[in-house]
Amino acid sequence: MNDNAIDSSELSDNAVVAYFGYGSLVCRATHRTDILAAVPARLKGWRRHWRPRPDMPGFPAALLSVRQDESSICDGLLVFDRMENLAAVDAREARYRRIEIADGDLELLAPAPYRCQTYVYVAEDHLPPHPEPPRILRSYLDAVLLGFLSEHGEEGLARFLTETEGFEVGIHDDRAEPVYPRAVSLDDAQRRWFDDVLSGRSLIAVESRTNAG
Repeated sequence: MNDNAIDSSELSDNAVVAYFGYGSLVCRATHRTDILAAVPARLKGWRRHWRPRPDMPGFPAALLSVRQDESSICDGLLVFDRMENLAAVDAREARYRRIEIADGDLELLAPAPYRCQTYVYVAEDHLPPHPEPPRILRSYLDAVLLGFLSEHGEEGLARFLTETEGFEVGIHDDRAEPVYPRAVSLDDAQRRWFDDVLSGRSLIAVESRTNAG
């Protein structure tokens, strides 16, 4: 739970909204609204994948989305927020569609503090073309990895790397000069841990900044 969570009696359920994060929203350090609470969870029937986001300012990035897949289950974080903050979250998730999901689609790893409408953000199908191929921003990936390590532990981090499709697009190493606007700070141990985890995955080739173009 978020340390700033309030007692559920202070808000009616219709004043609260929930959204399932499966990428950067899993990392609480990237949140920009005063959320009420958050619960580690798994979304059934959806699969996470990397997809192009060529219109991201400054770089043809690949960001995370999900697609329906009955055989899959997706780890993440169920975030409870004030309904009045939903417009700000929608703005953060620009070019993503907010889709309502049913309670039965979620497996919560802790009790839910509210009963309310629940959504997941899915990337839009049509994006403007870009002359350069998209790559994963390391600054974005660092935030995602930190979130999964914090919420789901080492096993959850390993599942993220194994179950997410599309890592073959490659990684643009912008850690020293982050392109991602909500980049997180890592300590030395976290940096080494993430570097070791990535280097152990044969499909993940981290591109040097000098070769990134």
